[in-house]
Amino acid sequence: MDCRIDGPLFGQSAVCESILRALPDYFGIEEAIVHYAEDIHVLPTFLAVTRQGPVGFLTLKQNNKYTAELHVLGVLKEYHFMGLGRALLERAELFLSDSSTEYLMVKTLASSHPDPNYARTRKFYLSAGFRPLDEYPQIWGERNPCLIMVKSLAKSI
Repeated sequence: MDCRIDGPLFGQSAVCESILRALPDYFGIEEAIVHYAEDIHVLPTFLAVTRQGPVGFLTLKQNNKYTAELHVLGVLKEYHFMGLGRALLERAELFLSDSSTEYLMVKTLASSHPDPNYARTRKFYLSAGFRPLDEYPQIWGERNPCLIMVKSLAKSI
């Protein structure tokens, strides 16, 4: 597939919000979509762009000197399983390697919730080198338990 990864870019709310809205199985809460769009406007974002235009994105948030967060990642459903999520992640990790960032974390729906879409999401993160850290039901509420996963960005000696 002919695709390029652009970024880091800022002010990409409109483009990314349209992708979020096209993924109701993952982003079906209006309040969350609005919050993500506000964050995307000011956070570094990477776009996966094909001839049809942007089809995916990844936004980072630097939590502290050592840890960044994969704040939100979305790829249009018709482009799933084509390597775009991995390409976005690799580009974001390359960007982070220029700083002192040692860890990348991501929050996702925990396996104690039966959602099959998020089972695939967790499988993607595991295959990309993330490991479960802990489950926190108080972050999003007991009906949507949050799993925090981490990945070391340290280079091997």
